Amino acid sequence: MKTRLLIPLILLIVLAACGGEEATPTPIPPPTNSGGDAAQVAQPTDAVTAAAVPTLQPTLPPPPTIAPPPPTPTPLLQPTETSADPNVVTLLTPEDFGENRNPLTGEILDDPSVLERRPLTIKISNAPASYVRPQSGLNSADWVFEHTAEGAVTRFTIVVYGETPEKVGPIRSARLVDIELPQMYDAALVYSGTSVGVGRRMAQSPIADQLVRTNEPGYYRTGDTSKPYEHTLYAIPEKLWEGLDARGINTPPQFNTQVAFSTETPENGRPATEATIDYKSTFVRWVWDEDNGRYLREADRDIIIDENDGEQVSAANVVIISPFHVEDPTICEQIADGECVALSVQIQLWGTGQGVVMRDGQVFDVNWHREAPGDMLTFTDMDGNPFPLKIGNTWVQLVPSWLKEPVQILP
Repeated sequence: MKTRLLIPLILLIVLAACGGEEATPTPIPPPTNSGGDAAQVAQPTDAVTAAAVPTLQPTLPPPPTIAPPPPTPTPLLQPTETSADPNVVTLLTPEDFGENRNPLTGEILDDPSVLERRPLTIKISNAPASYVRPQSGLNSADWVFEHTAEGAVTRFTIVVYGETPEKVGPIRSARLVDIELPQMYDAALVYSGTSVGVGRRMAQSPIADQLVRTNEPGYYRTGDTSKPYEHTLYAIPEKLWEGLDARGINTPPQFNTQVAFSTETPENGRPATEATIDYKSTFVRWVWDEDNGRYLREADRDIIIDENDGEQVSAANVVIISPFHVEDPTICEQIADGECVALSVQIQLWGTGQGVVMRDGQVFDVNWHREAPGDMLTFTDMDGNPFPLKIGNTWVQLVPSWLKEPVQILP
């Protein structure tokens, strides 16, 4: 059998029978960006299902002077019930993590003192492949967000907190989404620069004092003359944290919300041994490895390796969501012959929406939530209960809402 997840504006999971006949599709509505600067999107009437309106498009982003509302207290998700099995570890509230578990992965740390430092969100390049792969630091990140930049190429923002990678890179310039992600984790932003428009937004944002520019300690150039200069920037996280110490901002993060984790596989999952995401210029494939209980990453038909450890990049959890993606007409990312050929893309990662989580060789329908700028991305099941991720690292595939049928999940 074959299950197909279709994510244009509307995520659709379609179960296909062995003979290639498709079962009745189960519609997944688009995100209802209820928090922050929500895009206004027409809704179907009672007589029309969400699956019947795939051509709806989000409006242009709000004026640049309008920002998401200031953080407001968001109640932590509470469990409806917990397992009585003593061998099952379920982490739902900050108290469940104690003093030695990483709140971003649920993992027990040999040195809990690392939780006293500020997380780093680091911008990592993903194209061109011949210049930037293998990247360094992907397997050490607690979370990785893959998103489109412009021209359909993707770029990573990695969240480094519980582990200290030897080096990270190649480091590239930030995008509008990198105003949102550091707020979610109370993190510093490590990046090589921005376009003028994005830089102005950052200077007016809550992360303005948490930017780590390339003239600060920790960055270095490899000196590799076989690559263009822009692909030679790396950083040593230990030195980056020393730089934050010198500035007096290497302080413990304040998390507004808490991601749930559990060693127990949730109910109502469907088999998912493989998933592909076609970003058009980048083709991503995740393959379930039953031996180590993780998903292994491939891209553009190649196995992706972390240069630091020589191991294939892998994830305990793979999250696929499609928040509204809209071009910001006030910010140009690329100019050719005096004309703008690529506008900046605003990924509206606030409010709530639907998506899927893959863990333990299964795929689960979830709702994602981020109601305030300082909230982490959290998840609930279709009944509104906290959905637990598997203890370990998480990759988030942010899929553009304008793509047609970019995702496939196979049993």
